Amino acid sequence: MEEYRLSNYAFSEQFKLRTKAFSVRIIKLFQALPKDAEAYILGKQLLRSATSVGANYRAACRARSKAEFVAKVGVSLEEADESQFWLELLVESNIVRSHRLQDIMKEASEIIAILTTIRKNASKK
Repeated sequence: MEEYRLSNYAFSEQFKLRTKAFSVRIIKLFQALPKDAEAYILGKQLLRSATSVGANYRAACRARSKAEFVAKVGVSLEEADESQFWLELLVESNIVRSHRLQDIMKEASEIIAILTTIRKNASKK
């Protein structure tokens, strides 16, 4: 396990920054949402799940075992997928126009793909 983390240290640090930047973008999106009940409820769910992606990835990087690493990455992946769900609901409920969320939805998809690969590779070793 330790060997896995050390060999990918630069990637790990870069991905920590990327997931944190994703969280900041979601915070700014939440602040810009319309001030109605539906937007607030969906936005709050998105805020919770999106900020959890980076927090759980950071926890995975401090894992004490391979099993703990895989589990924490799995939680991060679940939160990223949930974030994508809330973004889709914001668009499909016409709270936010799709073109405004296009970039952040792409980022969510890329984070999901990366976390899926990390979990798959870590599970093999």
